Amino acid sequence: MSPVRDDFRRSQVAIGALFFVLGFQYATWVSRVPALKARLDLGEAQIGLLLMTCGVGAAVSFPLVAVLMRRLGSRLLSVLSALALGVVLLALSVVPNYPVTLLVLFFDGVAVGALNVAMNAQGAALEARFERTTMSRLHATFSAGSLLAALLASGVTSVTGTLAAHFGVAAALLAVLVVAARPGLLTDGPAAAAEPEERKERRGFVLPTVVTLWMGLAMVFGTVTEGAMNDWSALYLKDYVQAGAGLAPMGIAVVSVMMVCARIFADGWRTRFGDGRIVRTGSLLAGLGLALALAVGGVVPTLLGFACVGLGVAAVTPCVYVAAARQGPDALSLVAAMGTTGLLAGPAVIGFIAGATSLLWGMAAVAASAAVVSLCATRIRWPDQDAPAAPAEPRLAADAT
Repeated sequence: MSPVRDDFRRSQVAIGALFFVLGFQYATWVSRVPALKARLDLGEAQIGLLLMTCGVGAAVSFPLVAVLMRRLGSRLLSVLSALALGVVLLALSVVPNYPVTLLVLFFDGVAVGALNVAMNAQGAALEARFERTTMSRLHATFSAGSLLAALLASGVTSVTGTLAAHFGVAAALLAVLVVAARPGLLTDGPAAAAEPEERKERRGFVLPTVVTLWMGLAMVFGTVTEGAMNDWSALYLKDYVQAGAGLAPMGIAVVSVMMVCARIFADGWRTRFGDGRIVRTGSLLAGLGLALALAVGGVVPTLLGFACVGLGVAAVTPCVYVAAARQGPDALSLVAAMGTTGLLAGPAVIGFIAGATSLLWGMAAVAASAAVVSLCATRIRWPDQDAPAAPAEPRLAADAT
């Protein structure tokens, strides 16, 4: 195996570990929400605010993360934010009351926002340096982290119900993983190289370009589609399609399995067809497939429509992150924050639509969101459309230390 290939694989595994860490940490504490609820004697509304606080922290972290990206670089920021997520788990195991828990989860959201931007910058830089697509596989490792976290939660709680034991083990695993991954992460080059020429002289807040806003909109509607399917598919199958209790959870399962499988193969599709075509075609497939399923009705057509959504939107966020990273840290931070906002607000908006009309129209809004992504994709300049001489992501080198 050539040294270049060795360097690529080494960095790919290290950066994949960051994605794994994010999925693992989030699923770890979410899996123990019932224990937090019982320990702090919380009501349903308080739990809802608790979950929203984390998303709010991530959504509003954009200005801070943009500054940290410029000053620290993606490598150092990814390490610090990943370690901070472990500290959050330790803090959650000893929180004395509800207000402190809210504060800890707001900090968790900020750390999530920072790691989200930094790890995607690392992934985009890896693609630029080695001229190979890998972002979709990196995003697939997020799901693997969530799965392992669920298995760990099940195993630990079968032995002991204490949060301190569970979160202590999880935090230790995170720390070991981050330390092991650090040598393979990419070292940032000059910060100015990542920014368009006309922005290099400006050090303060920079207004986003029109292209960046189109990327943000694509991310918003893409995450609305993804989040709404996770939150509403089971209820739609049960209440509207009249599926049995055993079949209702299959909606989430079908979407999740299709997304993971598609992300495993999506990098090859990106190389062959280009990011723009993958996003346009995939999101259109998701929208049309779900719309047809809603029109036909029935359990099998509905599950097939859900499968189209999982297949179609799987590559949207990886491709948009790559395009945003090429615009610099400010654009990447804004697009990531908008994506978090869509993931946070999307399911609630669908709920409002369903409450005012019916869940059928709520799911139709999900199909429309996917179609909007396809429209936004036509306004984005994708990496494969750049001229050969155009500046790309800053040249990063694998750190051999």
